[in-house]
Amino acid sequence: QVQLVESGGGLVQAGGSLRLSCAASGSIFSFNAMGWYRQAPGKQREPVAGITSVGSTNYADFVKGRFTISRDNAKNTVYLQMNSLKPEDTAVYWCNALRQLVGGTPYNYWGQGTQVTVSS
Repeated sequence: QVQLVESGGGLVQAGGSLRLSCAASGSIFSFNAMGWYRQAPGKQREPVAGITSVGSTNYADFVKGRFTISRDNAKNTVYLQMNSLKPEDTAVYWCNALRQLVGGTPYNYWGQGTQVTVSS
């Protein structure tokens, strides 16, 4: 029933910007946290940025100062603003949502992924 839909990927030159969107099928407050992961060819999926239901954020070191995660509660959407893109940012970017009921086990939901390609 939970659905996450990413959009906004594309091809950009190094130094350019993109904004990724992740639209959730329900209120984002139903999730303890949402975030973005990425996976480059031949590599493991790695966390990029996260935001909790109360707005706390966390970033991977390799994107600090360049990427910003935010949310729009009215649109049930989480964004990833990516500036100063580098070729090494090239990857499929995945939206993730975490839901954990008190005393329960965590559940992770994933979008379909969106391709980001940065050319040099």
